[in-house]
Parts: sequence; structure tokens; C-alpha cells
Amino acid sequence: MSTLPLLRISTAGSVDDGKSTLIGRLLFDTKTVWDDHMEEVRKSKVNRASRGFDLSLLTDGLRAEREQGITIDVAYRYFSTPRRQFIVADTPGHEQYTRNMATGASTCDLAIILLDARKGVLEQSRRHARIAALLGVKRLVFTVNKMDLVDFSQEVFEEIQAQAGPLLAEIESGHVDFIPISALDGDNVVARSPRTPWYTGPSLLELLETAAPAALASALPFRFPVQMVIRPHLDFRGYAGQIVSGAIRPGEEVIALPSGKSSRVKRIVTFDGDLDVAYAPMSVTLELEDELDIARGDLLALPASAPQSATRLNTTVIWMNELPLDGRRGYLLQHGTRTVPVRLHGVAALNEIARVEVELAEALPYDSYRENRSTGGFILVDTITNLTMGAGLIEGAASTGETNLQKFSDAPFTPAERRKLRALMAHMQRFGVKFDVDDFDQGEGI
Repeated sequence: MSTLPLLRISTAGSVDDGKSTLIGRLLFDTKTVWDDHMEEVRKSKVNRASRGFDLSLLTDGLRAEREQGITIDVAYRYFSTPRRQFIVADTPGHEQYTRNMATGASTCDLAIILLDARKGVLEQSRRHARIAALLGVKRLVFTVNKMDLVDFSQEVFEEIQAQAGPLLAEIESGHVDFIPISALDGDNVVARSPRTPWYTGPSLLELLETAAPAALASALPFRFPVQMVIRPHLDFRGYAGQIVSGAIRPGEEVIALPSGKSSRVKRIVTFDGDLDVAYAPMSVTLELEDELDIARGDLLALPASAPQSATRLNTTVIWMNELPLDGRRGYLLQHGTRTVPVRLHGVAALNEIARVEVELAEALPYDSYRENRSTGGFILVDTITNLTMGAGLIEGAASTGETNLQKFSDAPFTPAERRKLRALMAHMQRFGVKFDVDDFDQGEGI
């Protein structure tokens, strides 16, 4: 197993800025493309390159992508150098696929925002930079591509830097770089180019090799969402799951949330034997000294650094479904291994980013997304179709004062929810459970 440090990267930008070509160039110049894959690309009927072959075909794997010359879905590629390993996500540039871009950026440490030297900073480029910063990406690298089409003009490069000034003033990012490149010809991608003598910074690969990694999840407070309870015999009860942050040792006290009950860790059990310490992102089974009422969806933490709990949250949501947010209906909030019915107050349509107040049916242990990505993020699921409707970032607990939200217990059923409930009640009646199904026709609250 390699011990080289890992950097997760996403590319973003507007349509035809050259994201796939740039990744193809990185793969090609670092000699991490299989010979048979190269041969397939050379012979491709949709090879549109006028110089050599189309490097974008090394990442655009879907048939529709190759035929249309666009990226539709997120493509993950892996490469390495003697100094580092990389996972890079090639994300779509079209506005209709903004949700896919957010998916790719949600786990990355560094985002490459491509800009076409002929077009400058476009609205979609701004949107992607805002989303990357919103998702907690601390390092943004603006690569000004297609410099070969503007004669490697220093004035054009500096003008684009000036255009990006207002955008950088409104987003929160730890560090920003600008690099002039030609992904097609390889200028300043892996090696520094003699065609930009006025540029004294590193090439893109040099920057990627030396970029500081994100904070290790093991350095954050201990969080252990329980995935399942293991009871092979009467003398053992274990709680299995993945440590999403922090570390744990036998003998340490843990608190189970939301119940608030505490115990001490008796053993850390794995297939290969017991451990003296476990840390993120290891998957283990914890045996406690006391038998507590713990089930899937509960969260184990250290009492001194336990997360907060709330029934009403302020969040930022990226809406991912063609159906707009409907405050009259219920959704399911998936937070780690826990699923909670919720009602939403806000306005959001496909690919929009909106502030949404979430009211939960029960208290949810959480961290803000800025503090911990794993316990600060969630998805919203349709109660009828089980489709993902949106992804959200928790900002903190909402005020307990006046709110436009109805009480969760007073919210009405939607027609679809009422039909599903009536079918469930009718099914239960066949087993002797007494219900008056007509009671639910009036749309009374939950």
C-alpha cells in the first residue's frame, strides 16, 4: 500500500473551458494512461483534435459525452507522481448539471476553476467558485486556459485576474492562485512554459504537489454514527460503523446521542483482532461496558466534545430535483446513518442554492459544516419516490423565536402522502389493527 500523501481535486468552470482536456493532459504527461486506453482514443471516431488526438476523451467516458463533446456526469480519475497521489473529479460545466459539480466538489481539498482566456470570468465560473467555497474548499486555483489563442498575452491574463477581484471579495477561501496555461499544448501544466516568460509562478502540477493537504479527519472531535448492532450471541453486543472523525481508545467514556446515556469503551473489535486505538476513517465495532439502548442512527461521541442537538436548523441547500421545494409537504433528512422526517421553509428550484430553515420531527445531533463536513452535511429525500431532492449544509440552530414554519405536528399531509398512508392503514386492517381510514381524508396534521 502506498504511503504517498493524497490530494483530492475537482475541476470546475463554464462550458468548453477545457476541464476534460486539462485532466487528460495531466494523465498523459504524468504517464498514467494505459496503452490500450491510448490506442482506443487514437482510433475513436469522435476524435476531434487537430493536433494529435483529443485528450478530453481520456476522461469523458459516457457515449453521450463523447458524441456531444461535453461532460455530463462526474468522472473520477487517479494518477500519481513520485511525490503524491491524486484523485481528480472532472465535473460538468453546463448549468443544468450544476448539481453534479457540487457532488464532485463536496469531498475535494482543492478546486481548479478553469477560465477561457478569450472569455474571462463567466457567470458559471463564478457560480462554481461560490459552490466550491461554500462546500468548504480552502484552496482555489484559477487556471486561465487557451492562452495559445491569445498569443500568451500578459495583459489578457492580468485583466482576467482583475475581473475575478469582486468574486474573490465575496467568497471565503483560504488561498487563491492564478496560472496561465494551454491544456491542449501542455504549457504550464506539468512543466513551466518558455512561452510565458512573464509568469514566474509554478506549473499546475508543481502547485498540486506542494499544496497543503486539508486537515485530517482524525484530528477533529470523535464522531461515530452507528450503522448496525451486532449480537452474535448473548455475551456480546457491539455497535458497528465507520469513524467519520476523531479517534477512540478502550477505556474512554462515550456518550450516545440523542439519548444522552454514557458508558466506556470496553473493546475495539475488527476482523483482524482488537485494537488499542481506532481513528477516522476506519470501520470498527465498539463494545461498551454497559448495555445501552443504542440503535442504527445513533451517534457516539466523547462527552467533552459532544455535538449540539436541535429540532430546527438554519441550512444552505443545493436543490437537485426538477420538482421545486414545496413547503407544504414532508421530506426525509438523511444525516449520516440517521433518517428524520422534516418540513422545509424556503424557495428553491433545480440547481439553485438557497437558505432553508429545516424543522425536524426529533432532535438531531449535528456539527456545523464548517467544523465537520461529515456531521454537518445531509441530503433530502422524497418520502414517496425515495429520490434525492437536495443536499444541504448545516449552519447552526435556528432561532426559537417567531417562525413562519408550522409546528411539525400541525403540518398537513400532501395528497400523495395521504394516499400512501391510506394504503398502509388498509394493509394493517387486514391483520386486525383497528383504524378508521376515513379519518385521514381531512388532511389533519401529523
